[in-house]
Amino acid sequence: TGNWLLVLSVVLLIYTAYGCPNKCLCYTASKTADCKNRGFTEIPAHLPPEIQILQLQNNRIWRINQNAFTGTPLLKILDLSNNSLSSLAPGAFQKLRYLQVLNLTRNLIHYIENKTFSFLPHLKELDLSSNSIIRLPETFGNSTGNITLLSVKHNKLQKMERVLLESLPNLKVVLFKDNPWQCTCNVFGLKLWLESFLYRGGISDGIICSTPGIRKGKDLLKVPYELFGACPLRTAHVHLASVHHHSYEHRSSLKHAHHNEHGENSRSNCEPKPKPRPVSLRHAIATVVITGVVCGIVCLMMLAAAVYGCAYAAITAKYHKEHLALVRQHGTPEEKEPFDSSLA
Repeated sequence: TGNWLLVLSVVLLIYTAYGCPNKCLCYTASKTADCKNRGFTEIPAHLPPEIQILQLQNNRIWRINQNAFTGTPLLKILDLSNNSLSSLAPGAFQKLRYLQVLNLTRNLIHYIENKTFSFLPHLKELDLSSNSIIRLPETFGNSTGNITLLSVKHNKLQKMERVLLESLPNLKVVLFKDNPWQCTCNVFGLKLWLESFLYRGGISDGIICSTPGIRKGKDLLKVPYELFGACPLRTAHVHLASVHHHSYEHRSSLKHAHHNEHGENSRSNCEPKPKPRPVSLRHAIATVVITGVVCGIVCLMMLAAAVYGCAYAAITAKYHKEHLALVRQHGTPEEKEPFDSSLA
């Protein structure tokens, strides 16, 4: 009897440590833990370590502890949609090295910190839609370059850093709609990136401007570049620009001395080329109008010359025809001479 009690205790201990939580349903064949609609306020403990799919949607989870997923390192799909998360601690998902799909839609997230999704080298789909996100970081974290789908629709984003999107080289689908995008010079880089992304075959639902009023409801891609004013430089940017200017002057002086020793051939290879000046929309329109007027005048002159040529040819032909008819009727002077001499 004592041995049986010992064995039963060990079995219960193992089940408690590695079994399925009371409110969840665990499926061994599919390696899935179904914990949705269970009223959880935090990530449940004692989940089977071999599970690869964890369904936690439709709960009241409001925070994720830093070691919440230590016991489930093999997760590939994590669904945390429709919960009460308001923020995400950096490194909250760092134990999930095999995670491929992360669904955080329909939460209360206001912002994403830098490196929140660090150490997720296999992450491919990140859904942040239907939150209250007002800003995104310049990077999601280390080893997030394999993301192919990113959704930030239905948030409160007014702008998005181009450097963040450029850190996701494998991105194939990005969803932007239903955000209060502020189409000023702050989204100029985003416009450039989106044009390049679509040209490479990427898929996007586009960006619709909310402000300023003159661009409300317009597609960002259809707003001409010339309508974006120059962004005012902030103090830090001005300082960096001045430092860069002084360092450039110093490098230029050293470069000049070096060129005097090695000749002038290397000057064009080392000195930066001047950037092309932006094209003025008014100058471009004026050029088109002037070119059209000149072409019109030339065409009219050619038409007048053609009409004159045709009229001249018609008059000449008529004159020759009348003259030939007159000659045939009365004969030439050479034909009349033998007749007159015979009479004599």
